[in-house]
Amino acid sequence: MAQSVEQNIEAQAMFVESWADAMEQSIPEEEMLSEGFEAYNRAYEAWMDAADEMFDRTADAAEGEEVPPGEFRDIWLRTANEAFKEVMSTSAFAAGTGNVVETMMELQQQTEEISQETLAQLGLVTRDEVDEVATRLVELERRQHSVEQKLDRIIEQLE
Repeated sequence: MAQSVEQNIEAQAMFVESWADAMEQSIPEEEMLSEGFEAYNRAYEAWMDAADEMFDRTADAAEGEEVPPGEFRDIWLRTANEAFKEVMSTSAFAAGTGNVVETMMELQQQTEEISQETLAQLGLVTRDEVDEVATRLVELERRQHSVEQKLDRIIEQLE
């Protein structure tokens, strides 16, 4: 049990190290960083324009103009789409998203390995062992079906 705990702690330390390495590698280049800031500024401008538009339409409503409530929702939805488009269309966003996905897949693999090792050390059935049993079961079913077909042919010939 102590060995299992020790190995688990070592695996967690490896996990943290790999996470830190991934974060270090995910820092974008200056050009990408600049592009990301520009996109963020354009998105911010879109939000500020929407706030101005909301203020104007609220003032119009206060002066007696009939402003449908759905118009306010539409202003923010349109603005959200514009702002997200600005940010998400940058290479910085694409690179950052790619790094996050890659890191998460690596972490998932490491977590799976740690889980399998822990289960094995505790004497519990691992996924690999279950997969092996399932593969053998499918093969046995295939062989049984083949034997049944041969027996059916033999019985037909005997009758």
